[in-house]
Formats: sequence, structure tokens, C-alpha cells
Amino acid sequence: MSAAATQARTAALPGTATAGGRLRRVLQAMMIGLRPMILGYCLVMIVSFTIGGLITQYVGGGLDHSMWDYGTQSPKYFSAAIGITLTPALFTLMIAHGVTRRMFAIASGVLLVGTAAGIALLWVLVYQVERVIYTWAGLTQALENPHLFTKTSQVGLIFTEFFLLIVSHEVAGWLLGIGFYRFGFWKGLALLPLGVLPAAAAEFLLVAQWIAQALENTGYHRPPLAVAVPGVIAVSALGLYFGYLLIRPIGLKPAKG
Repeated sequence: MSAAATQARTAALPGTATAGGRLRRVLQAMMIGLRPMILGYCLVMIVSFTIGGLITQYVGGGLDHSMWDYGTQSPKYFSAAIGITLTPALFTLMIAHGVTRRMFAIASGVLLVGTAAGIALLWVLVYQVERVIYTWAGLTQALENPHLFTKTSQVGLIFTEFFLLIVSHEVAGWLLGIGFYRFGFWKGLALLPLGVLPAAAAEFLLVAQWIAQALENTGYHRPPLAVAVPGVIAVSALGLYFGYLLIRPIGLKPAKG
């Protein structure tokens, strides 16, 4: 077939036959599968931390802390659960319907990064809404946990902290899910230290939230953000690439035992 004929045939194909079109379709399918889990979490999180924060502070004698700061661990661990769930829940179904392993791996990486950005933006938003309410009511919005930011008007630092912690925990969860799915329980268990490396690296590089005080008590302090932020990005990117390599040879049937 001539080059002109090949180009004409390619141009005549529908948009979903292109690589970008296929990627969009796979991402849409993944989002449909995970949407109840993600939206349900966001709804429960907003309601529970609003009510829980109010109760905690009223019992303690009044509103003098940020309500949302009591729940900063939640998005990390939920995001790890997303990563763990992704491959066991969707891999077999999608491969059986003609999605290539390469496309599944790429779409998984895009989904994890996009979900991390979305949840981080949600935390930025709730901090800002709370700041407006507290300012209007004359309340103190003190932060319960150490952060990269010192006040909730530092939107860029809020997003950076939550995005990096969330995406690193997602990647760790994804590696764990792939490991257990591909190799079975015992080999997956042996790979556990490697799987949690992105999350551990983020915690030690950013030194934020609940683990910060414990690390500082040992004499360890956060490296400069110019080192910490690119470090977390690099480790998370390597984790995504390693997950891509692990997925390429997986068979349709998960390993047993």
C-alpha cells in the first residue's frame, strides 16, 4: 500500500482509533469503575471532618483550630487504596475487551496523577472555604499538624504538599496491587518494602503532617524544598515506570498463593 493510501486510510478512521482517542476511552472506563469509590470518599470526608472537627473542638473548649487539619492523613491512605484496587479490579476486564497492557499501564498512570491533583485541589478548596468562615466569625484557624505551609492562604504550598503525598501513596498502592496480582501472596509480600518506597520517600523528604514531629524528635529535619519536591516527583515517576514494566508481562489470570 502506498504512503498516500495509508495516510488517507488513517485520516478516515474515527477519532477513537487514534492513540489519544483510545487513551481517552480507557480513562473514561476506569473513571466509571472507580467513580463511586472516589466520589463516595469525598462526600464522606467532607461531612465527617466537618462534624468531627466541630465535636472535637467543642469538647476541647471552643473553635481554635482548623477542622480540616484533623483529617490530613485520610487522603493519603484512601489514595493508596485506589492504587491497590486499580489493577486487581480492572486489569482482566479491560484486557479481555481488547485494551493492551501498555495502554492499561499508561492510562493507570494518568488516572493516578489526575486523581491526586483533583483530591489536592479539594483540600485547597476546603481550607479556603474554612478560612473565609473563620475570618468572618472571628475564629482562629490554627493548624494541628506541621505542614509545608504555615497559613491556609498559601494555596500553592497546600496543593504541592497534598498532591505529592497523595500521588506517592497512590503509586505505592499501585505497585503493591500489581505485585500481589502478578506474583501471588508470598512473592507479593516479599516485594512489600519495594512497593512502599515512593510513600516512604515522600514522608521523609517532605516531613509533613503526623510523622513530622516524630522525625524531628530524632533530630532529622526536612531538606530544602528545592531538593524535597523534585525528589518526591522523581521517586513517584520511577514508581509509575516500574509499575508499567511490571504490567507488560502479566497474564489474564492472577497468580495464586
